[in-house]
Amino acid sequence: MKVLIITYYWPPAGGSGVQRWLKFVKYLQDFGIEPIVYTVDNANYPKEDSTLLKEVPENSKILKQPIWEPTNLLFWKKKNAVKKGISNVSKGGFLSFVRGNFFIPDPKVFWVKKSVKFLQRFLNNHKVDVIISTGPPHSMHLIAKKIHQKNNIKWIADFRDPWTDLYYNKDFKQLSFAKNKNKKLETSVLKNADCVVTVSNHLKKQFAAIAKNVEVITNGFDDEVLSENTFVLDKKFTISYIGLLPKQSNPKVLFGVLNQLCLENKDFKKDLQLNFIGDIADEVRLEIENNNLLETASFTGYVAHKKAIEFQKKAQVLLLLIPNVVNNKGILTGKLFEYLTAKRPILAIGPEDGDLATILKETNAGVISDFNNSVKLKAEILHLYQQYKTGGLEVPSKNINQYHRKELTQQLATIIKNL
Repeated sequence: MKVLIITYYWPPAGGSGVQRWLKFVKYLQDFGIEPIVYTVDNANYPKEDSTLLKEVPENSKILKQPIWEPTNLLFWKKKNAVKKGISNVSKGGFLSFVRGNFFIPDPKVFWVKKSVKFLQRFLNNHKVDVIISTGPPHSMHLIAKKIHQKNNIKWIADFRDPWTDLYYNKDFKQLSFAKNKNKKLETSVLKNADCVVTVSNHLKKQFAAIAKNVEVITNGFDDEVLSENTFVLDKKFTISYIGLLPKQSNPKVLFGVLNQLCLENKDFKKDLQLNFIGDIADEVRLEIENNNLLETASFTGYVAHKKAIEFQKKAQVLLLLIPNVVNNKGILTGKLFEYLTAKRPILAIGPEDGDLATILKETNAGVISDFNNSVKLKAEILHLYQQYKTGGLEVPSKNINQYHRKELTQQLATIIKNL
């Protein structure tokens, strides 16, 4: 069988968006499916990680076409400028307003018509059994929809994140016509796809109200995080966050509790170290400063995936944050599954009745505290600190093999073959 995968994010893209389909492509051939990847030729990715190019199977067929992105002119593509991630992109100003109201569903929409023509020429000479599109950016689904309708080829639409309910959409200050157009496009994709795949059970329930066939395949971890290398734990009581930290995930309750603990316990203040590895929103830095925690905080910035894994394994405690927005019970950040393999306690802040809470309980990998539950959060941090002081801070996580990328690819292969 052959599948055509339409994705914007592909190596050398860095960050979380590239991991899911890079790993699926890596393992699909083990299950008798040949992937053909269609992606951009000249993308201006906010973050790049050239080491991921080594993970693309040597015999992979990769189709590429240039893309013109209006955001290159408006946002990031300035000579010698420092690229910023999503944490600082949606500022809510005029440019965000333009982005949200004039480029629907996203600035990649200008690639749709050109891509349909290119892929149609390809399909005239090459047979594929299934088309797969993955978003965001959700313009990828519009390409797949047109190809699906023209050729009557089965179509899987993969939603790594929601479309109209994406947590930072409100920063674009969309007018009613833009909201309505996005909703109409989203509904059309959900209704026309032969199968919708998403990453969590709550998102499945949301999409199932429209789509006829919805399956869940979570994100996961791969062999590189299972390294046998021994990492020496940080000497200080490190609470480490690895990855993109947008303003919607700003853990105000955490910083307030840590400030309180520092005032109450001099040893705690001396031992505490906050590590932020990745692109961090300005609002987060300000909150740290307002709580007198700057001297305990370290900001490393974006690092390659391999280095990020090292930070995970060395941390005393791993911090996991869910955006404090509506409809957030189905948000499962990709880093969760790599965190699970680090065998370090996970301290999460988010809805206590969401999909994350369920996974943490099933894997015995950590605890979650609600956005306003400072009493519980303080007690949990003190418990972790006491274990750290006695040298017994560890976590016996379990039931994590189900999240290995090869196991997840087998689920995808079953869905493809059933179509």
